[in-house]
Amino acid sequence: MKRNISLLCLLFLMLAVPVVYAQNYRKEIKPVKNVILMIPDGTSIGVVSAARWYNYYKGLGDNLNIDPYICGTVKTFSSNAPIGDSAPTTSCYMTGVPQQTGNVSIYPPADPNKDIYPVDPQMAYQPLVTILEAAKMQKNKATGLVVTVEFPHATPADCAAHHYNRGAYKYLAPQMAYNNLNVVFGGGNSIITDDIKRHFANNGTRLIQNDIDEFKQITPVQDEKVWALFAEKELPYDVDRDPAKIPSLSEMTEKALEVLSANENGFFLMVEGSKVDWAAHSNDAVGCITEYLAFDKAVGVALDFAKKDGETAIIILPDHGNSGFTIGRAGLNRYDKASLEDLFGNVTKFKRTAEGLERILLKEKPDNFKSVFKENTGIEITKEELNKLLSSKNYKEADYMKKSESENMVRTIVSILNSRTYFGFTSGGHTGEEVFLAAYHPQGDIPLGMNTNIDINRYLFSVLGLQTDLADMTKQVFAKHTDVFAGLKCKVSNEHDFPVLTVKKDNEILKIPAYKSVAYLNEVPFDVGSVVVYIDKTKTFYLPANLIEKLK
Repeated sequence: MKRNISLLCLLFLMLAVPVVYAQNYRKEIKPVKNVILMIPDGTSIGVVSAARWYNYYKGLGDNLNIDPYICGTVKTFSSNAPIGDSAPTTSCYMTGVPQQTGNVSIYPPADPNKDIYPVDPQMAYQPLVTILEAAKMQKNKATGLVVTVEFPHATPADCAAHHYNRGAYKYLAPQMAYNNLNVVFGGGNSIITDDIKRHFANNGTRLIQNDIDEFKQITPVQDEKVWALFAEKELPYDVDRDPAKIPSLSEMTEKALEVLSANENGFFLMVEGSKVDWAAHSNDAVGCITEYLAFDKAVGVALDFAKKDGETAIIILPDHGNSGFTIGRAGLNRYDKASLEDLFGNVTKFKRTAEGLERILLKEKPDNFKSVFKENTGIEITKEELNKLLSSKNYKEADYMKKSESENMVRTIVSILNSRTYFGFTSGGHTGEEVFLAAYHPQGDIPLGMNTNIDINRYLFSVLGLQTDLADMTKQVFAKHTDVFAGLKCKVSNEHDFPVLTVKKDNEILKIPAYKSVAYLNEVPFDVGSVVVYIDKTKTFYLPANLIEKLK
């Protein structure tokens, strides 16, 4: 009996979750024309504090651009775990539904022993309409993504694609292309396929690849679509970047705002400082700090635009914490006596991230290691540290007997750098603390206090002035093909490695390729209105319910 009472209590708490969380959500929000969502991926509050002190030490001011706009915290989580992954946490910002690790804007499968949010098993793997898609469909707004990783990486994919596996670029990338976004700036040239190029040619999307001069010459045109990609996959860290070849996040943000603001209906833009997270995974302090500062410069660009425009709201928040980054660690004696010089003197001398320095050292002869290391970090490495660098797995082995014990050079570099600073890391993975929330609204209608990723979705919905509930939109945009074409002959086949649904009625033949927004009625192409998603686990196409009208 006691156990039954406990289960009932747990069920009550789970069902009450959305209600409790909604208490910190301001219901009366004045909609605006433009919304900018800015996500410094994996940024724990310790990184923000360190970035602020780093700037202060270097004489670059006391404050960050976000400082006047910090208004609360955000509790982010997956449907079955308090510590979230980028895919499910940003997916929740986009859809209002917490999801599992790897999920990209789909309904999560049930995990009864772990679920901390009510999950309907019958809804498993159902694609969910995102805020970006709703802004485009309901309000005819321009849409854009600006990132520093490859464009179908978890956070940007969450905005404009759907799949249970965040690593399935083969299925995510075409969805993003066929979602007909107005702006995509970032990395990922190696992921652009011939089919994507053909679609861009058909719908008038301008594709710029590894050409910063052409990027800088982009001028705003009403309803223009432009993708500018640099690097094969992710962009380099900001301090390792060649500014003559690759634009900064702030430059990409500024250009995106120029293009998107030409749309008379307004826009929705997501900007991600993607690689704070990557640096945190590596426990690379200077990477965390400088990547966040590059993001904060982009925030400054967005704020300047919003204040001049008068019709733009900005929401700034990470998707989760990472690494447990702290100012101070074990071994820092008399921590309360540690000076600014003690804590930030060395890190400000590091000219490269560990990854950037590794790229340089891998091309150098062993005799040059010490001088190159000092030139880029100010550190005189010891003989033991030199030997560790030389025996790195991706350089060469000092002793073949120790090959299995060796590490990649970047890990050794991080160890050397961290030994000269007093920053602490509890993990090489994500962490579950709340993250900061900052916001700007021309009338001051901002979310306050502690919000959750569910609440942030509700705020985005309201501030965009959306009317049709996302759940209702999902029923219309991502209906099951077995329901839409009930009673008709349907066949699923593979063409060019992608599933294709063929539906026949009398003399009419409707062909619907997966992961695209173009279908064919009697071989004549037409725009479907949204991307079509195929989920192999359910053997189901999810597509607009009104497609049945093509066969009437």
